[in-house]
Amino acid sequence: MNIHEYQAKALLRSYGAPVSDGRAVLKAEDAKTAAGELDGPLWVVKSQIHAGGRGKGKFVEPEAGEKGGVRLAFSVEEAAEMAKQMLGKTLVTHQTGPAGKQVNRIYIEDGSDIERELYLALLIDRQTSRVSFVCSTEGGMDIEEVAASTPEKILSFSVDPATGYQPYHGRRVAFALGLEGPQVKECVKLMGILYKAFIEKDMEQLEINPLIVLEGSGNLKLLDAKVGFDGNAIYRQPDIAELRDTTEEDPKELEASKFDLNYIALDGEIGCMVNGAGLAMATMDIIKLYGAEPANFLDVGGGATKEKVTEAFKIITSDPNVKGILVNIFGGIMRCDVIAEGVVAAVKEVGLQVPLVVRLEGTNVEKGKEIINTSGLNVIAADNLSDGAEKIVKAVKG
Repeated sequence: MNIHEYQAKALLRSYGAPVSDGRAVLKAEDAKTAAGELDGPLWVVKSQIHAGGRGKGKFVEPEAGEKGGVRLAFSVEEAAEMAKQMLGKTLVTHQTGPAGKQVNRIYIEDGSDIERELYLALLIDRQTSRVSFVCSTEGGMDIEEVAASTPEKILSFSVDPATGYQPYHGRRVAFALGLEGPQVKECVKLMGILYKAFIEKDMEQLEINPLIVLEGSGNLKLLDAKVGFDGNAIYRQPDIAELRDTTEEDPKELEASKFDLNYIALDGEIGCMVNGAGLAMATMDIIKLYGAEPANFLDVGGGATKEKVTEAFKIITSDPNVKGILVNIFGGIMRCDVIAEGVVAAVKEVGLQVPLVVRLEGTNVEKGKEIINTSGLNVIAADNLSDGAEKIVKAVKG
């Protein structure tokens, strides 16, 4: 689960991290009041969407102006006008894809005099099963670009969970970032704050880009914050769950989560309904092998009910890009007759406008096939995974 920048900064502020004062704006008429509560003389007006590259992004609507999704204002009135221009408009960045995302929230914060821009992140390293620190002197840039062009400028190391964060971790980061004098002690303290927040709030990503050194004072400040949480741990983080912005999520994925379905939307044309993550991945691979692209990853799980299968089928058919559907079930815990009943119920409720190939194998497979065959549905039967993939691709591509 992801949250907006202003929410991330409020969370980190509660732990004692240094962030700028700011105000969130959801309605255009509130923009002037929000900007007026800040001291200035520089205001930063930021679009709030769950995507990076906002500053370099472009708005679809001409009335939003040619500037990106992060703008500098030099008066309350100018800040308010910028907020009004961006609210409700569609921002396209390299992370949103060509469709972009609608800006429903604006964050106005005090400007900062920047001496240096640095990069800092805490991430889950799945190879070591530990929290890793990643830092670089090349802040303000895409870390992927830095990794590709100058990987030697990135320091990465993991923290042993037996010891947790220790001051020497912070000193290692400080020296890698070229910090000196009092900045080293400040960095040690800041790293401890971020690590504590990361662990206590079940984060899986905490990215600060940039972490800045303030001109004059030399103090550190978090100029941006991107935070993601472990979705499997949200049940024990009720305060974080309240920050969820469902308008930023794919409607189909949101609907799937209500029924405890593992669904991820993709860009292909063949919808998949499979039980088991491994089988789902294999199904997607073999669809590509036969020359097509999967439209989704969908694992209905081992204990799916008829109702869950029905909802899964509805979600697949709600995708306008789906030109065909492959149901691939190997019944162990999951019974083939339950899948068959769910498919039949869903088709009768929502209709079937595209080819449907069904491959069933395992527990109650004969009963499942009988339910499909006597349903009156126009279903193409498949004997195995390869046969199913070949038939659905042929049906879609003619």
